[in-house]
Amino acid sequence: MARGPRLAAMADFSDTLTDKHIAMIERQPVFFVATAAADARINLSPKGYDAFRVLAPDRVAWLDLAGSGNETNAHLLADGRITIMFCNFDQPALILRIYGRGTPVLPADDGWAELAAHFTLLPGTRQIFDIQVESVQTSCGWGVPFMELKSERNTLVKAHSGVDEEKWLAKRQNHPGSIDGLPTRKTDRYIAGE
Repeated sequence: MARGPRLAAMADFSDTLTDKHIAMIERQPVFFVATAAADARINLSPKGYDAFRVLAPDRVAWLDLAGSGNETNAHLLADGRITIMFCNFDQPALILRIYGRGTPVLPADDGWAELAAHFTLLPGTRQIFDIQVESVQTSCGWGVPFMELKSERNTLVKAHSGVDEEKWLAKRQNHPGSIDGLPTRKTDRYIAGE
């Protein structure tokens, strides 16, 4: 009788990112970010672009562009916990989760220049999330489908490139913070050429 893959030991934990973890992360065109705060919705967001960096085995960061909300900022200010997930949509089947504590770093902050040097700033950049890795989990990913990247969507970058800055700032002044009313740190956004 043929047997399928063993289901034992499907998840492995480590305290930091290994070279194998980093290589897998560098191949992924998309990642997912989850945060939560007491009495607030759980936020789960997909992220694209060349916006994620491994700074050290115990430290990662990602470049955040202004979008429809700023839940990650609000949740990290309130709670600090964050989970980042990568799925390998090719071979080998693998899911990698980074559990840690994050801090939003804005252009006015002391740590901005050091973090920003790791990225190509895109139009609409509003902050960089600096994450201290507490643990890393890998699991099988056997239920994740095979998928191929067709192309990046440039819509968000284009939208930020063509917006009148005064109108954008006026709209953001009335933004309540998070969808649950949690405060966010107000930030400007990077405009190409500035």
